[in-house]
Amino acid sequence: MARYRPPAQSKLGQIVDVIVLLALTFGALYLPLYMGLAGRTASPSPQENPTWESLGQNEAMVERWNALGYADPTAAQDIITSRFDYSFGALSLIVMVVVVVGYFVLMFRLSDREYREVIAEKFGRE
Repeated sequence: MARYRPPAQSKLGQIVDVIVLLALTFGALYLPLYMGLAGRTASPSPQENPTWESLGQNEAMVERWNALGYADPTAAQDIITSRFDYSFGALSLIVMVVVVVGYFVLMFRLSDREYREVIAEKFGRE
């Protein structure tokens, strides 16, 4: 039996593959932000005359806020009281499910085809 040797890929092909994978990675990370599907925050809930204690900050946190240049709680309260908005819509959920399931179906189909080609090449056609 001959040992299977995958086809060799040229250096240019490898470079193109890396560039395409990087573009897809950055696209996958940036596209939800561009479409407004991620990165949204709720508006802050400011307090009148806030203190570090009323904002739920302990001594270690206050030291870190001071190191970041926020000397008083009034300056930092917008950042502290803003919370991420985890709401989502049904359409976004459906689109995400279709994309994820479609990706896995595509990967299984392509893998099955390549697997059968390797088996046929190694053991012959049926």
